[in-house]
Amino acid sequence: MRRSENSLRALVEKWLSPSDASPARVTCFRHLANHKGCLVCVESTRTTRRLSIAFFRHGDGGWYVFPPVAG
Repeated sequence: MRRSENSLRALVEKWLSPSDASPARVTCFRHLANHKGCLVCVESTRTTRRLSIAFFRHGDGGWYVFPPVAG
């Protein structure tokens, strides 16, 4: 996967499809223990529900929806 396809912005666009009517916003930002990356929660509100996804930054600089392996 190319770096630009795994940027946080690209993943938020892909998973939450923000728009003017339902923008995405960061609701949480935390550094993970032992400098293993960070956690960013992003939320978007739809007409009937709120969508929230946690993104984790891994040691390779990529963003994923699963935490980095401990070790």
